[in-house]
Amino acid sequence: MNLKRIFAGVAVGILAAILFLPVKAGAISAECAILIDAQTGRVLYEKQAEEKSLIASTTKIMTALVICEQTNVLDRVKIPKEAVGIEGSSMYLKEGEVLTVQELLYGLMLQSGNDAAVALAIYCGGTVEGFTELMNDKAHRLGMTQSHFANPNGLDSPGNYSTARDMAILTAYAMQNPIFAQTVSTKTITIGERCLRNHNKLLWQLEGANGVKTGYTKAAGRILISSVTRMGRQLIAVTFNAPDDWQDHKTLIEDGFSRFTVQQLVRQGQTLGQLELAGGQETSVDLIAAEDFSYSLAQGERVTISLPEAGFAYAPVAEGQEAGFAHILVDGTAVAKVPLVYGATIERAD
Repeated sequence: MNLKRIFAGVAVGILAAILFLPVKAGAISAECAILIDAQTGRVLYEKQAEEKSLIASTTKIMTALVICEQTNVLDRVKIPKEAVGIEGSSMYLKEGEVLTVQELLYGLMLQSGNDAAVALAIYCGGTVEGFTELMNDKAHRLGMTQSHFANPNGLDSPGNYSTARDMAILTAYAMQNPIFAQTVSTKTITIGERCLRNHNKLLWQLEGANGVKTGYTKAAGRILISSVTRMGRQLIAVTFNAPDDWQDHKTLIEDGFSRFTVQQLVRQGQTLGQLELAGGQETSVDLIAAEDFSYSLAQGERVTISLPEAGFAYAPVAEGQEAGFAHILVDGTAVAKVPLVYGATIERAD
């Protein structure tokens, strides 16, 4: 599985066509919200999704992702004094005790331990400040243009913020990491004498729920990011400042699954049309899709494919040579482009 290719499609899709679900007025309590199909990247619902906000402990999604990508989870970590007695939620680490990176990840994502966040940050980045540089570098590379991280745990800071849209981009990417996905889907685990229980109630309440993180501070309000997978389809919901966040997510997720299905619109190798050739032994050449393309569609939506606007090409052309892009439109709105190649080698006419 090519994760870079999958995520590229998700990131582009999140910025593409938007369809608002017919959620009843006032049904979503969140100030900001977004629902995306993680496979295709389509935005199925949004409400002020580009509004910057404090993100509380959902910050730890980025913390966990960087740790999963840059450390060995079997490594053993000696807890430094700087990670002991951190304010807020805690797994009550003791100076000098030794835990594995994976155990600290459980404390980070299930218990929402602010102390676990600091311990992991120092282990990976040398200092908390060094680790936040890694967080911001990752955000930049993921295209999270409206986000900035000031700490690894989400304690209120004017420099620690994001948007619902950016957090959806982050979560769609992070859930492709098997260690991250396994960690956030764990309901309960015992680590030594510590019994940890995931704060995400949806893991027990919603069919197919498999992550990812809760968050709360008085200034930020209730923040929730969830992932639900059913029959191979994964939806991700993000809500900011939502008094009734559990119900918000149930409403969004159920509407997303009931109203949309993923359909394969283009198959690799499929002939999408022909292009006229000037000066060739043949007068036209087939245009072939170079990759598959699937998209989330609601009943009644109309799909059209627009071929390159040039209208013709000059011979010679070679089979498999790049031939531009076909644009995919849903109800007249462009949602993606699929690369094309020539279907045959055609030489110049004598």
